[in-house]
Amino acid sequence: MNLEGFDYNTEREKIILPEYGREIQKMVDYAKTLPTKEERQACAETIVDVMAFMHPQLHATADYERKLWDNLAIMSNFELDIDYPFDISAARKISEKPNPLPYPTNYIPVRHYGKIIFDLFDILKEMPDGPEYDALVQATASHMQRALIQWGHGTADVEKIASDLARFTDGRVQIDPNDIMLYKENPIQTALKKKKK
Repeated sequence: MNLEGFDYNTEREKIILPEYGREIQKMVDYAKTLPTKEERQACAETIVDVMAFMHPQLHATADYERKLWDNLAIMSNFELDIDYPFDISAARKISEKPNPLPYPTNYIPVRHYGKIIFDLFDILKEMPDGPEYDALVQATASHMQRALIQWGHGTADVEKIASDLARFTDGRVQIDPNDIMLYKENPIQTALKKKKK
């Protein structure tokens, strides 16, 4: 929509530091256009005074003046040719965008179990029989039940847990559904019942 005479923020140039607002950004842009260094210096000092007035909470910090001058340099894209009272090299590091964090791209066939359960399935495939194996099978089944209760609206079918254990361990874990020691009811519902009493 393009209505004549209306000026929308979405159509304006992006503000570098929005906490100072568009008017301060306009002042900084104006200061960059001044012809002499003395005029730019006087204008920059006035802008920093206005910025300090706008954010009085900065006065409580030890190096608030440095922060204001750093912010001025960032807002000018380091193009304002003045004599800064502080070294603004730290501001360059602040204004740089960090490298994006890598997003985990692990494929999880059944997302409600989560990656840790699938790591346990891999461990169970290779683990020899014994008391540790039996304890890990029970702990894994118990955690699977909690996941099903949480994501399945309070129901956890023992047959489904036994079936999924066999399926995702490539048939290594074969367990009778009656042998799985699970909660008798949803632990969340139990806690809520106790709270009501």
